[in-house]
Amino acid sequence: MPETATQERQAAVADPGAAVTAEQRLRAHVETLERRLRKRDDQRRAMLHIMGDLSEFNKRLANQRKAMLHVLADYEQDRRRLAHQTDRLDNARRALLHILQDSHQDKLRLEASRKAMIHIMGDLRETTAEVQRSERELRDKQEQLVQAGKLATLGELTTGVAHELNNPLNNIGLFVGNAVDLIELAVAEKGQIVRELGHAMQQVGKATEIISHLRTFGRAAPASRQAISLRQVIERALSLMREQLRLRAIEVTVDLGPEEPVVVGNAIQLEQVFINLLTNARDAVADSPRRAIRISGVVGAAAVEITFADTGTGIPPGLEQRIFDPFFTTKEVGKGTGLGLSITYGIIKEHGGTISVVSPPGEGATFLVHLPLAPTDTKETSS
Repeated sequence: MPETATQERQAAVADPGAAVTAEQRLRAHVETLERRLRKRDDQRRAMLHIMGDLSEFNKRLANQRKAMLHVLADYEQDRRRLAHQTDRLDNARRALLHILQDSHQDKLRLEASRKAMIHIMGDLRETTAEVQRSERELRDKQEQLVQAGKLATLGELTTGVAHELNNPLNNIGLFVGNAVDLIELAVAEKGQIVRELGHAMQQVGKATEIISHLRTFGRAAPASRQAISLRQVIERALSLMREQLRLRAIEVTVDLGPEEPVVVGNAIQLEQVFINLLTNARDAVADSPRRAIRISGVVGAAAVEITFADTGTGIPPGLEQRIFDPFFTTKEVGKGTGLGLSITYGIIKEHGGTISVVSPPGEGATFLVHLPLAPTDTKETSS
């Protein structure tokens, strides 16, 4: 190699063109040597990686061998457990045979029980039918009880209604008498006679309205429910009780607030509720120095609360719940049936509401009636 290089240098001195060519070949030769060296370095690094991988593989192989030893040990344990489970399975098979024998006996007993159950179901159907008949009879008795309470209330209202009817009847006689006098006197002005007769007809309409109200209240309440105004129901109840309350000098104030409480219910039944509460308050204030009844109402988000407060002696402690029991009364014999508050409790409950009483000592009694409000669409339809 040195002789070749020397020869090339000598040739380059002799021939400059040949010198350039020789230099190019030398550079190419050097680059070839460098590529070979880099290739060998890459091969050496690859060899080092292969040696590292081989070492890692040997480690994994050793770990796998250890794992295999553990697997073999676990296999031996599993084999022993399997033998033990085989023994247990044989025992279970023998137990299953005994269970099957017992099951056959149980099947025979179950068949006997099924036959007994058929007889029991037949008896149960008969009992259910009897209970349904009893419930129907109970509902009929309850309706009769409500009607009896209503008729008893009408009996108590007779005096007040008689006075209330007496006023329009007297006015009718007065207006008709005036008209007759005008006719007998041959008064040529017919307008005055017509006015007198018109006033008489107005009084006839008032008396007819009172009688119609009594007839409506006295008949059995229909089962239908509709949106009704509590304000109107309370006013109708007061119209029947007003004369009685006036004769007893009882002051009545009503404050139901600006909102119109509307509920879904039966107007006749709710009117009976309010008449019963007014009657109860009337009797409670009979011997009080100040005779007053206050009716107030508060409309909430989903319910309305109607309050009946009186200035009577109140309810004796411990009787706040018993007063709603049928035929229970704190009045003297012959002055109360014990049905009013019981009927009131039943009607309020049927309307989805509640009734309670608060009676602080010496402050009279306050009855609180809660009734659910009618849905918004129902209120709009009613209005």
